[in-house]
Amino acid sequence: MDGHRVTIARVHLWVDKYARRGLKTLPQDSEYIRATIVKHMARTKTPVKSVAKKKVVAAAPTPVSKVTIKSILSQSSKVEDRLIPSLKEVSAIIDDLKRLGYRIVLTQGVYDMIHEGHARYLERARSLGDILVLGVDSDELTRKRKGPTRPVVPQTERLQMLSHLRCVDILSVREVHHDIGDLIRTVKPDVLVTSTSTNDFNQDAQFAVYKKHVGEIVVLPPQAATSTTARVRELTISGADQLAQEIIQQIPQLVKNALNNLQQR
Repeated sequence: MDGHRVTIARVHLWVDKYARRGLKTLPQDSEYIRATIVKHMARTKTPVKSVAKKKVVAAAPTPVSKVTIKSILSQSSKVEDRLIPSLKEVSAIIDDLKRLGYRIVLTQGVYDMIHEGHARYLERARSLGDILVLGVDSDELTRKRKGPTRPVVPQTERLQMLSHLRCVDILSVREVHHDIGDLIRTVKPDVLVTSTSTNDFNQDAQFAVYKKHVGEIVVLPPQAATSTTARVRELTISGADQLAQEIIQQIPQLVKNALNNLQQR
């Protein structure tokens, strides 16, 4: 302390410091601080009644992820080392990585029923830079984009599986209230990768809008002969065929039972 030569500005700094520490009230020396303010105001003829005895309430902590640059660059396959829940945190991490000289690549999608084509696509995307940021559609957003029967694999499982791919560095969830450009504007990637199969992005107007937020845009063709939609359709048809075969096999017995019931009447 510097005797009684303490300015109000300095006291404000103390109060801010205590608030950042998460203390709900000032510590034991708060009475000394208040007394110092009163004496300071007396010397400057400031009305003492303007000094209020006040509790300092710390702001509610903002949820933060465990993701750090160290975990991103590690070989960890834990989803908590890859998943960043808020766009604000994504922006902060990406800014740090850019300052370190890393080339950032961004791509987005559902990644339902992950197959060989997904893995190849993500590997191609990752090869265009140093860090791959992957925006994954939430279950609610997937239903909005793909229909009520999708996704087949829920969001938590999709994120777990994607975190095990060595080419994926950062995961972010696209919620239903996000538009397709929110993550693009947040990351401002050196390379934005999209697919010719992404029907709601491959339009000239959207390219013009988002091009100012990215270094370059790369469009990749599908990396496999199949797709999740095709697989879902095959499973549906296969299930219907199997059900039809079972019904056909049971028809003779059903007819026989019906005839027996008629004869007994």
